[in-house]
Amino acid sequence: MIDSTLHVRIARPSRDLAAAERFYVGGLGLAVLWRTTEHVPGEHDLLMVGPSGGGWHFELTHDPERPIEPRPTVDDLFVVYLGAPVDEALVRRLEDAGGARVASHNPYWDEYGVTVVDPDGYRLVLCARAWAA
Repeated sequence: MIDSTLHVRIARPSRDLAAAERFYVGGLGLAVLWRTTEHVPGEHDLLMVGPSGGGWHFELTHDPERPIEPRPTVDDLFVVYLGAPVDEALVRRLEDAGGARVASHNPYWDEYGVTVVDPDGYRLVLCARAWAA
C-alpha cells in the first residue's frame, strides 16, 4: 500500500551533473546525498540531491557512453511549497547558479510563485503557498 511515510525518488537525465549540482545545491540549497562519477563502463554517473533527512530526493543521471538529451516540456515542474513569499535573494542565487527566471505556462504558478529553468531546461517552481494535505 502507498502511504505518506514512503520515500520518493525522482530521476531524470542531465547533460551536465556539475551544472545541475551548482543549481540545486549552490542555488536552491539542497544537500548532496550521494554521488558517483567513477565512469565505470556500462554504469551511469549520478548525483542525488535533496534535503538532509528528507523523505524524497532527485537522482540526476548521465550516461557518458550513451548520453540522453533531456527533453523537458513547459509543464515538467518540480514545485517547492515554501509557505512564505519567495525570497528574491534565492531567485538571484538560482540565476547565478545557471538558472533563468521565466514566465510559467500555467498562470497559476506566476500568481503564487516564481518559475526558474534549471541548466537542463526543467522548471523549478518556488511556490509561496503552503502545502495543504
